[in-house]
Amino acid sequence: MDERAALELVGGLVGQAGDDAAIVDGLVVTTDMLHETTDFPPGTTRYTTGWRAIAASLSDVAAMGATATAAVAAYAAPTFDAAELEAFVDGAKTVCERVGAEYVGGDLDGHDEFTVTSTALGETDDPVLRDGATTGDVVAVTGALGRSAAALRAFDAGDVDRANALFRFTPRVAAGRALAPHATAMMDSSDGLARSLHQLAAASDCGVDLDVDAVPAVPAVDDYATDAADAREMTVFFGEDFELVCTIPADDVAAARAACPVDLTVVGDVTDVTGTAPANSVTVDGDRLPNRGFTHGE
Repeated sequence: MDERAALELVGGLVGQAGDDAAIVDGLVVTTDMLHETTDFPPGTTRYTTGWRAIAASLSDVAAMGATATAAVAAYAAPTFDAAELEAFVDGAKTVCERVGAEYVGGDLDGHDEFTVTSTALGETDDPVLRDGATTGDVVAVTGALGRSAAALRAFDAGDVDRANALFRFTPRVAAGRALAPHATAMMDSSDGLARSLHQLAAASDCGVDLDVDAVPAVPAVDDYATDAADAREMTVFFGEDFELVCTIPADDVAAARAACPVDLTVVGDVTDVTGTAPANSVTVDGDRLPNRGFTHGE
């Protein structure tokens, strides 16, 4: 059973599963697990791992349109080094401060591989879920994509300082709060834009037509992509960018852009899928967009 199949199994067993985070009486809670072999390339500093692990969970809070309040992490490693622990906590605290949250501790354990499990908490009385998109909405993304793909290319090229800087993204908590009154559906792009669109379309029982030429890319993509097709791979399919993907009524886009503290780019339209097979509900230039993205272990 691969990761996607396992997630589908759990979703069938836990009725509240399916969105970026759970909501319990206005409390938002989410958790993530990151491993050295799949998530932290050689050259990743402990400061960056602390930042990135906590930021990944804070991104889930952002995707619900919630206010981030606190985060914790369980840190497991073969040995404990004082400088590495201090750097990890410093990174975790710094990214929390960026979004107005507080890093409040966690747990330590011995393990044969460096592993971090992070949990973030937030608050909202009106969460934005994945299932509210309707025909006539547009699809928009915050910021620009391809950041993590470029970071991995930078690690491979030995550009370690730049790679670490690219890995330290700012969770879109402020953008999520600003977009919440306008968005009909929202999630983050941690699994990649293509897979996120498939997930959103399935949850909302709709289709999506992507304008791939409109997808914004971080400048670093131009530095590491070999050609236009490779750049598309980095921005549309790679994932781990943690931008927000949302749907907004077409006549509300201007207001949403004015409220959003970062760039908001329209990249497609929500479409009617009456009589259309689910596998063909997400398209680009009239062709099916492959449901492909980031998967742990690949």
